[in-house]
Formats: sequence, structure tokens, C-alpha cells
Amino acid sequence: MLKDIQSTGNKDTRSGFGDGIVEAARKNAKIVALTADLAGSLKLNQFMKEFPDRFIQCGIAEANMIGVAAGLTIGGKIPFTTTFANFSTGRVYDQIRQSVAYSEKNVKICASHAGLTLGEDGATHQILEDIGLMKMLPGMTVVVPCDYAQTKAATEAIADYKGPVYLRFGRPAWPIFTSTLPFEIGKAQSFSTGSDISIFACGHMVWNAIQAGAILEEKGISVEVINIHTIKPLDEAAVMASLKKTGCAVTAEEHSIYGGLGDSIAQVAAKHCPVPIEYVGTRDTFGESGTPAQLLKKYGLDVPDIVAAAEKALGRKG
Repeated sequence: MLKDIQSTGNKDTRSGFGDGIVEAARKNAKIVALTADLAGSLKLNQFMKEFPDRFIQCGIAEANMIGVAAGLTIGGKIPFTTTFANFSTGRVYDQIRQSVAYSEKNVKICASHAGLTLGEDGATHQILEDIGLMKMLPGMTVVVPCDYAQTKAATEAIADYKGPVYLRFGRPAWPIFTSTLPFEIGKAQSFSTGSDISIFACGHMVWNAIQAGAILEEKGISVEVINIHTIKPLDEAAVMASLKKTGCAVTAEEHSIYGGLGDSIAQVAAKHCPVPIEYVGTRDTFGESGTPAQLLKKYGLDVPDIVAAAEKALGRKG
């Protein structure tokens, strides 16, 4: 039962990245960390302490950081670039497209402070388009872990993964609930087995999906909650198996409904098993300043919104 899934505490996912890159660097001397004047915000203090000769402070020059990272791969290094998600993607899209994706460089683009839960910094920093920007680049792997433990595991996993990767995480303290679960790039993670509706979620929205699923279960609805932590390559087999069983779905993401997880799920459904799908995400809008809780509620990404979307999808299933 979804109500039995409990949090073991709250911790920000960016700390999962900070701890994960240290563990990865202890195992692999080729790992190098670069930052655009945001070492503290990206939790790189321990990395800097243990590996000062493998840390590069690029200053507020994100485009240059991407170019430096691409160059480092030529010498066999595994560079992890770090800054806020808005600066990691929108500000440097040309450099990522040409120097990393097109050139097939083994660069790990690690982006914190993504989505509405960035909170009070407001619309200029709350990027809601980055998953779409990154997943459309040929050869780019896109990973959006859901809690501290999974972010740590994902950071360690991408260090061993050959090719460019976009890793997206956030700032607020968030429930930890995957500590005992394995992580594998490209493999979806199921939190329940159901027959009435599928809820696909990524990032912070996975916890909200679990809470929504528990409410639906109390109403007698059999729910399948699936964590799509890897947006690309998508675990199409898991998506198809769930959709064929339940016949309807909800997608939940802290991102625009245009170009994100929802569109990836809908594309699979359109090809293989057309079913009613409802999207939970932002709708053709920028964010604004506010607390994470206030913003998730205002923009329709809260637990009740997922419940309502599920009930609407069930009604459409007929």
C-alpha cells in the first residue's frame, strides 16, 4: 500500500549531488568538478577539500565552463559542470549543443535549483523548460532523481556512464524514501502495482504522486505509481506494460507540460497503446516568487491536483 511508504527524513537533493560526486571522485581519479561561482550552492565544499587539484572555479562564465569541460574530455577527464538549472541549460544551450552533444563529449551537466521549488528567487531562476531543451539534443541522457538518496546514487551512476548527461535536482529539503532501493539509469522504478490508473512522475513530484496515490487507494482505486527518474532514454517497456494494464494515466512533473515527461509518456502511448492521459505540470507560464509549497499549490502541482487529474483520467477511460 502506498500509505505504508514512509519518509526517513528531509534533505535537499542538491546535497545528494554533493555527497555523490565525492564518492564518485574517491573511486575515479578522472573526475573533475567545475563551477560557475556557485560551489556552496551546489554543495561542493567537501569535494574542494578532498580534491583541490580537481576543482575548477570558472567564475560567472557559464558558456566558458561548458567549453572548458568539453576540452577536458579530450584528455580523458570526466568533467561535472555545476550551476543553477537556468544557467546550466538556457544560458549555454548553444555551447552544449555544439561542444558537448554534437561533439559527443563525456560531460556531466549537473543542475541545481530547478523548477518552482527554487521558491523565492522567482521566475528568472525557476526554469521550467530545461528537461525539454536537454532531451531534444541527440545523444543526451536526462536524469531527474526524486530525493536525496536517489540523487546521490544517480550522481555516482553517471560517473560510470559514457556520454553526455543532464542531471536535474533542487534546493528545498524534501522527503527521503528511496534509501533502500536500487538505481539504474534508464530503468523505471515502481512504488505500487495497480490496475485502474498509472501515475508517472519524476523529481520532487514522485513524493506528491505517492501521497496522491495513497488518497486514491483509500477511495478504492487501484493505483500504479512509477518513478521515471530517467526521462531519456525512457523505459518504454515499463511505460507500455503499465498503460496496457491500467488503460489511463497521469503524468506529474515540476516542469512545463510542453516538452517534458508528459510528452514523452504520451508519445509512447500514441504509438503503442492510446489511452486517456492527464498532465500535471505548469501550463504555458513562468513562475514567480513564493515558498515552494505556495507555488506548487498555485500552479497546480500539489497532491490534490494529482488526485483530481487521476479522477478526470478515470472518468475519460469510460
